[in-house]
Amino acid sequence: MLVKRIIPCLDIQNGQTVKGINFVNIKEIGDPIEMGMKYVADGADELVFLDITATYEGRKTFVDLVKRIAANINIPFTVGGGISELSDVEKLLNAGANKVSINSSVVHKPKLIDDLVLNFGSKFIVVAIDASGDENNHWTVMVNGGRVASDKELFSWAKEVEDRGTGEILFTSMNHDGTKNGFANEQLAKLAETLKIPIIASGGAGTKEHFLDVFTKGKADAGLAASVFHYNEIPIPVLKNYLKENGIIVR
Repeated sequence: MLVKRIIPCLDIQNGQTVKGINFVNIKEIGDPIEMGMKYVADGADELVFLDITATYEGRKTFVDLVKRIAANINIPFTVGGGISELSDVEKLLNAGANKVSINSSVVHKPKLIDDLVLNFGSKFIVVAIDASGDENNHWTVMVNGGRVASDKELFSWAKEVEDRGTGEILFTSMNHDGTKNGFANEQLAKLAETLKIPIIASGGAGTKEHFLDVFTKGKADAGLAASVFHYNEIPIPVLKNYLKENGIIVR
């Protein structure tokens, strides 16, 4: 078993960290740099910073904030939101980001993945997939911060994304996001069986047991969460000790 990663996610809006439930009911909760530095001290393996309204508002993501993050944080971090062309990625990587996360733009233009991989390499490219499942267990890929349904289906899109060379997939179940009822382990396990690249699980963390389940039942490579870390409901050192005690290899 490879080492599993614990990744706090900071959703950014107007320069502040925010949190919502099922992608709505957004409220501000803190300064992203201060919060990021605390997560480094707590033993987080990586961080993800997402500019959650950049695509919806039709603007570019936050290069200046990325420079400040890079100056203060010494663990790998991924940034996403509003990335639609090669120059966006170049600016973010030059500003200090370790990886970029791309969602809506590659759904609309899948060839962009090929171009990004060719120019920057697979290890720098994470494709984020937000998906919503219906009563028939059909999972539709959503874009524009979860506001708009695409014509793509979760599992076929994930396979295409891998075939085009992306280094990692960040899968968020919109059905589970912010509910604290557990991750979408059935869908995650199916993704893990289908794909060879790492899968970051997002949406639904509420207890330490949910992380254990996402690594055992969901077969995820990393567990990503926001509110349980932001509000210190699950301290990262406590979570890592719990996982170690239950046979999960963590840093």
